[in-house]
Amino acid sequence: MLPEIDELLAQWEETYKKGLLSFWLLLLLAKRQAYPYEMKIAVSGLSQGTLSADENSIYRALNRLAQVGIVDSVLQPSESGPARRYFFLTDRGQELLRRFIQRNILIFQHPSIATLIQDILSKGI
Repeated sequence: MLPEIDELLAQWEETYKKGLLSFWLLLLLAKRQAYPYEMKIAVSGLSQGTLSADENSIYRALNRLAQVGIVDSVLQPSESGPARRYFFLTDRGQELLRRFIQRNILIFQHPSIATLIQDILSKGI
């Protein structure tokens, strides 16, 4: 028996979203420093609720990005408890994000791709 479309869509989106967490984190950090709990809320907002991630997933992604010099962090005092580790995008991270957007995001704005997408949506496909 073949899986239902909703099940297939959920599986595809799960795979897609795992790959996008880093993008959303870098996009957020391109604007400002943030700590992981704050990132959890901000990523959900930026992605208009299409992506949610727990703090452990965010920490794992940040650690991977830090290992290759894409993000760095600084410990800052907090008014409401222990110091917090704020992450920020390095120069290397800014360049990586810029190139990723040019190669992988802006393609959707190309007229032929945008038209294809609109055609598919207008036909209810």
